[in-house]
This record gives sequence, C-alpha cells and structure tokens, in this order.
Amino acid sequence: MGVEKVNYKNKLKDKDEDIYILALESSCDETAASVNKNGLEILSNVVSSQVDLHKKFGGVVPEIASRKHLELLLPVIDQALAEAGIEFKDLDAVASTYGPGLVGGLLVTLTAAKTVSLALNIPLIGVNHIAGHIYANFIANPEIEKPLICLTISGGHTDLLYFEDLRGYQILGRTIDDAAGEAFDKISRFLGLGYPGGPAIEKAALSGNKTAIYFPRADLGDSYDFSFSGLKTAVMNYVNNEEQRGNEIDQNDLAASFQEAVVDSLASNLIKAVQEYKVESVVISGGVAANQRLREVIAERLKEHNLELYYPPLELCTDNAAMIGAVAYYQYLERDFAPLSLSAEPSLKL
Repeated sequence: MGVEKVNYKNKLKDKDEDIYILALESSCDETAASVNKNGLEILSNVVSSQVDLHKKFGGVVPEIASRKHLELLLPVIDQALAEAGIEFKDLDAVASTYGPGLVGGLLVTLTAAKTVSLALNIPLIGVNHIAGHIYANFIANPEIEKPLICLTISGGHTDLLYFEDLRGYQILGRTIDDAAGEAFDKISRFLGLGYPGGPAIEKAALSGNKTAIYFPRADLGDSYDFSFSGLKTAVMNYVNNEEQRGNEIDQNDLAASFQEAVVDSLASNLIKAVQEYKVESVVISGGVAANQRLREVIAERLKEHNLELYYPPLELCTDNAAMIGAVAYYQYLERDFAPLSLSAEPSLKL
C-alpha cells in the first residue's frame, strides 16, 4: 500500500528565512546526526564511529554495522538536537543519505528520517553521499569561487568533477575498477598494517622512502578516468617475488612507494583537468582527502597555475551528517523533496 504524498506548500520557507534541517548519515560505519542552519552553518555535528569495533575483522562487517547503527541512532539524534539548542518542532526538513553505501546502514537512517518527516509533516530530503563529501568543502571554505574542479576520493569512489556552480557539475572521470580508498584498504590488509587502510598506510609511509620502489601508474591515454587495480596487483606481485627470493621487505618503504603511486595518479589527472578547464578553485573531498602527502603534492603542483587547494578539516573529510545537511539545504530551496517511498540505493552514482 502506497503512502499518500504530503502537501508541504503552507510550511515551506524561502532563502530569506532561517531554515533548520536535521541531517542523518549511516552509509558505512559512522552513525551521525547534525542540525544545519541555512545549509552551511553547523549548529551540531555528532558522529559515533565504529572503527574500533571492526578493526578485529580488518574491515567493516555490514551486519554488525547495521545493528550498531540501530543502537546508536536515537542517542545521536538526541545529542545533535540538544547541542543545537532546538527541538523537533523547530525543524523545517529532515535529510538522510540514501546511497551509495551499505544497504543495511542506509536503511536505518532513511527509515528514521521518513518517520520524522511523517510525524512532523516536514519535507523528506534524500541526499547522495558523494555529493555530501563535495559540499563539506563549502562548509569549511565558503569563499571558494566557481567554476571549480573537484576530486572526490573515498573507499568506494574516485571521481573528478567540473562545477560551474553549486548545483551544476560535469563528471570528467572516475575509477574504472578499484577506488583509491579501496586500494589503500586492500594493500593495508595484505601487508597486515591494519584498518582503516588509509591512515595505516600513511603512518607507515612517514618512515619510508617513497622512491625505494617504482610501481606503475595506469596510462588511460587522454581519459580522465582512474585505475588502481593494476597497481594493487603490482604491489602483491612485488611482495610475493621478494619473499620467494628470500629478500627482506621494508614495509615502510613499500607503503611510501605505494602511496606515492596513488598520489601521483590522482594529482596527474587533476592537474591535467586544471590545464584544460579555466577554473577559479580546486577542491578535494572524501576520506582520502585527509592524506597529507596527497594534499602536499597537489598544492605544490597547483602553484604553477596560481591556484590554491581547498579541502575540509579532518572531521568533515570522514563521514558525517553536516555535509549531508549542506546538500539538503540547496535541495530544499529547489523543492527537491523525496517521497516516503524513497528506497536505499547502495550503488547510487552522482
């Protein structure tokens, strides 16, 4: 049985009024809730991470993550509202990630958001998780000028985008196999460095020589697409060959050399796009955007083009709800609301 569409006409505000949105996020292993005022003003941003819970398994276990989201969500929402100093009755809309991500986790916050929407008769807004990572930049750096190039990199996605404005973008390239963050996780697990893979590789690389081993960079011609599957295989083959020869492997050198190959691939495509498109700003987003070596290399290469690199602070690089609320605000202004029949889409793309 379908749910009757609610008419919000008499409840909607315009951009000249203060708009309060409760945003929810649980696409992977963080349970998060925030309250955003007018999109980019964050009144609260509460995140409960499950990293320690999943470390023993070497990665996120979807069933465990879903059950933990169920346990944590209501306390996280209560804390977000309390820190923001508002009540449910003050909300103008509720937003939730509906993809991409782990379907069990997505369903937890999406169901909660639908409940709030129905109970309060306020709009439900479905937000793309990747878009959230991109908009985290505008929360931290509202002065960013358009047009811009954005490289968004996480455990599941590596996308290069051209933005003419905040709501219009062109996908220039994306990974054709493993995402950069996925490659970090897999190589970290292969080397026994731990989870999450990005920080583990980065930590080991600090004590390593980034030029000790040369690993191949995928050459996709004039394309802006990325590929990390071959690099991952090259690292594994190197380790297996060295072990067969009885040679000792310096894991720090290996981590630094692998990281350098990933960073070089990401930075090279980004700079190629900067050379082709006349942009005012360059931004990076997503969990991998927290990598210091990546920031350093891109920032250095951008100096030749008199451009500055923008990125969110660490708390906005990793999964959080404030970034979801930022996207939701602009969807609210466009009256881009979701029906209560909205489904979770684990493989959702931009």
